[in-house]
Amino acid sequence: MKENLTAIAEQIKDKDPVEALRYFAAAYPGKIVFSTSFGWEDQVVTHLIFANDIPIEVFTLETGRLFPETYYVWNRTLENYKKPILAYYPQAEALQEMVNAKGPNSFYESVENRKECCHIRKLAPLQRAISGKDCWITGIRSEQSLNRTDMTNLEWDEQNNLLKFHPIFHWSLEEVKAYIKKHNIVYNTLHDKGFPSIGCAPCTRAVQEGEDFRAGRWWWEDQSKKECGLHATK
Repeated sequence: MKENLTAIAEQIKDKDPVEALRYFAAAYPGKIVFSTSFGWEDQVVTHLIFANDIPIEVFTLETGRLFPETYYVWNRTLENYKKPILAYYPQAEALQEMVNAKGPNSFYESVENRKECCHIRKLAPLQRAISGKDCWITGIRSEQSLNRTDMTNLEWDEQNNLLKFHPIFHWSLEEVKAYIKKHNIVYNTLHDKGFPSIGCAPCTRAVQEGEDFRAGRWWWEDQSKKECGLHATK
């Protein structure tokens, strides 16, 4: 697949997001997944998949530390589309060991502790979710982070050995919000309170005017290092 990246890019270059998603679903039947965290972008992609009956498995990482508002969106999405969203949880023994040794909020104490928590709650469950898959769909947009400016909407994920496609990669935030309004898509109300990026509750705060898009994630760390590792490109 890695060798065919240029050919695949050529195949989808003139397709809209729905057409492109249909293309990938047909190319990788039973081997394609979409990961959602129920933010603006992911709700748009979920709608594209569910409303058009595209056979792509949808999953989420249930870290155990999500906002109540996120659970509300999750439940409303299930009600609206009547389609499954698979939940992947942390491995209980690893989580218990970490919390018993370091307490429930050890991630505030060091970058190493935060990465350990992210690994147990997100990265390890992700590996189970994408195991055996050939294509991973995401809601990534290019303007969301400085770390993503050199990405493209189609890429080879060397770390996970699969193809990644970002169907709304070139959309602006205003386009995302307009699409949500037009199609009456349920979204996380924390977005209206200054939360452009919503993850685990202890690690996410509202962004102040003039701050970077991801300044509210792990705000106690270096502002240029705001990826948890789910979409690492190096």
